[in-house]
Amino acid sequence: MIKNQWYVIMSSHEVRKGHLVGVTRFGEKLAIWRDNDGAVHCISDICCHRGASISHGKLLHEGHVAMCPFHGFEYDPTGRVIAIPAYGRKTPVPENFKVKSYKVYETADFIWLWYGDGEPTSNPKYFDDIDESLSYSEFSEVWNVHYSRAIENQLDPIHVPFVHYNTIGRGNRTVSDGPIVKWISDTMFYFYVFNRIDDGTPAKKPEELDINEASRVYLEFKFPNIWQNHIDEKIRVTAEFVPIDDEHTRIYLRFYVGFTGIKPIDKLIAILGTPFNKKVLHQDKAVVETQLPKKSELRMGENLVQGDAPILEYRKKREELKMLNNK
Repeated sequence: MIKNQWYVIMSSHEVRKGHLVGVTRFGEKLAIWRDNDGAVHCISDICCHRGASISHGKLLHEGHVAMCPFHGFEYDPTGRVIAIPAYGRKTPVPENFKVKSYKVYETADFIWLWYGDGEPTSNPKYFDDIDESLSYSEFSEVWNVHYSRAIENQLDPIHVPFVHYNTIGRGNRTVSDGPIVKWISDTMFYFYVFNRIDDGTPAKKPEELDINEASRVYLEFKFPNIWQNHIDEKIRVTAEFVPIDDEHTRIYLRFYVGFTGIKPIDKLIAILGTPFNKKVLHQDKAVVETQLPKKSELRMGENLVQGDAPILEYRKKREELKMLNNK
């Protein structure tokens, strides 16, 4: 994992007022809830008393306190125990009765978690060109791979005609000119794909291509775990690769639509597109889950080719950020 980063960890609709939710993220058990004011809180889901799951308990005091179901220990959003019923409610609680708390932030209908030891210097940002003018449908599923493998699948232009031969890869465009990778900031890049039918000529190198002649379709990746396919100004697909542990990833896939500008109609169009998007993602899943090892690294004995340029750029930057932030 790259530390000191904001990661998307859940969809906002998964955390409702009055309900504790237990999830595993980054290999850690987390208890998440929304208080009656709408604020989201996150603490370790392992009670400091006897290790029970706090998320199996209930919320008290307008949702500002989480109670462990085993012995009634009450936790505030900072992870501190504020009451031990067996001692009597007015008895002061020793300082060592506490669990880890996590900073969370909510934007773009996602819950983000600050993972690391340092303090965040800014709030997380979603994609700049996705706003309220676009409606979306969403689904999620778990893949049995490390999140890095799932991400790399979406950075891979040369698998499309083979894995998606009867969906988005129709046309037998097996030759991949380029691709061109363009860094927009230190932690975000675009890449442009130039797939074509094999006419006997070799694949062109990136420097032989003119980015101004690129299709309006391009793809974007923002570290540490969000991706966007710019299909059209009014059509986008995004994916959020949420680390569960070293061998499991939850992918949230959204289909954004803004054809009509009328929210209910665009929402319906987005929903109608869900079965196709699921089919495409399941085609990827069937292959990616066979890859070994389940986790990718910059150096791992693979023989990369020119079309893997976005993957190589991702691996290099990921390694750089890990060395910088994981000290």
